[in-house]
Amino acid sequence: MGAGQPNSGGSGEPGPVRLLGDGVAALMAVLRAAGREVIGPTVRDGAIVLRPLKRPDDLPRGWHDRQEAGLYRLDWEDRPTRFAHAAPAQGWKRVLHPPEACVGTAYRGGIASSAEGADAGPDGPCWAAPEASPPLRAFFGVRPCDLAALSVLDGILANPAAGYHDPAYARRRRDTLVVAADCASPAATCFCAGMGTGPGVGDSGFDVALTELVEGDAAVYLARAGSPAGAALLEAVEHRPASDAERAAATDQTVRATKAQTRALPADPRAILARATEHRHWADVAARCLACGTCTLACPTCFCATVEDATSLDGVTAARTRRWSSCFTEAFSYIHGGAVRGTRGARYRQWITHKLSAWYDQFGTSGCVGCGRCVTWCPVGIDITAEVAALSETRPSHRRRGPARRPVDGSATPRRRKDDPPAP
Repeated sequence: MGAGQPNSGGSGEPGPVRLLGDGVAALMAVLRAAGREVIGPTVRDGAIVLRPLKRPDDLPRGWHDRQEAGLYRLDWEDRPTRFAHAAPAQGWKRVLHPPEACVGTAYRGGIASSAEGADAGPDGPCWAAPEASPPLRAFFGVRPCDLAALSVLDGILANPAAGYHDPAYARRRRDTLVVAADCASPAATCFCAGMGTGPGVGDSGFDVALTELVEGDAAVYLARAGSPAGAALLEAVEHRPASDAERAAATDQTVRATKAQTRALPADPRAILARATEHRHWADVAARCLACGTCTLACPTCFCATVEDATSLDGVTAARTRRWSSCFTEAFSYIHGGAVRGTRGARYRQWITHKLSAWYDQFGTSGCVGCGRCVTWCPVGIDITAEVAALSETRPSHRRRGPARRPVDGSATPRRRKDDPPAP
């Protein structure tokens, strides 16, 4: 095929291709024709969120976000861009690992014999698992940081070698096609560049990767396949090989997005947190933290959940429901006699230490992808990058070194220095 010639098939040429016409609309049409529910970013209630998309106009054309610690705003300009925003307010885990999901329903023997997926008991079916066949889905416009988050969740919830395998997550993930999009407009809260998770889409984890460029008053799209399914999708839409100038423009755009990021975690946060279990800075965090759990809800990799059982009034059925949980609640660490982590400082320490340090011990990677959601959506603007920096710089411990000092009068009460922490 000659360079610059339209093609409706044969996407085997190396490197990215340029989609002809409205490439985004064409991709969405092919996905919907294949029976897939297309889920992507759209504007709802003053934020860019993830929802099913019925048409290309549902994408946030002209919208861009302003994010700071504890602040989120949307602004609109008459521009053709559909992806001129940072990470949406929600992560994709809400689709694959939903906030609330029925694990199954138990029936008395002989009741509901036609329940789908029911396991037979001695007197008939007694247990039915829902969603045996989840719908076919396509995730559209996945940011690089969220692509990394999907990889993290896959390694935990869809990896039997990790010691836990969630069949429901695995089914949803297996039937999902991923269309990623480079991030050209990182927010002030983003630090994906320092985490190695963006702003450009890498070489794996997606079926199709898009790059949005602006030419005059129009948006154009470069695309590359990351899987056989992605190659088949590109074959179904008109395209030509991307020119050298278009490839260079895509590279320059990613370089600018990288340089635009000003936040970053200090070097080796894993070691910093491992040394900081008794750090005096936890008291400072506790004075600001509301223990609301918003950071765990916004985080695209937090996966903790609890299970609740509810029985019908007639005693015929009992439903088991799994709901998201948060390590910031007192009940999360409750055992017989009380909660293990009774203070806000202890709960924040648990969250950040697990995310940036202990996660390596469990799963061999960081639990943070640098999306910045926990910074943006914290009501009081607690910044994870600033907190780790503080833990690396200030005096590390409340504990005294050496014997306690006695006052000159010989009493047993040590004399407090002005820089000693307040008494509990």
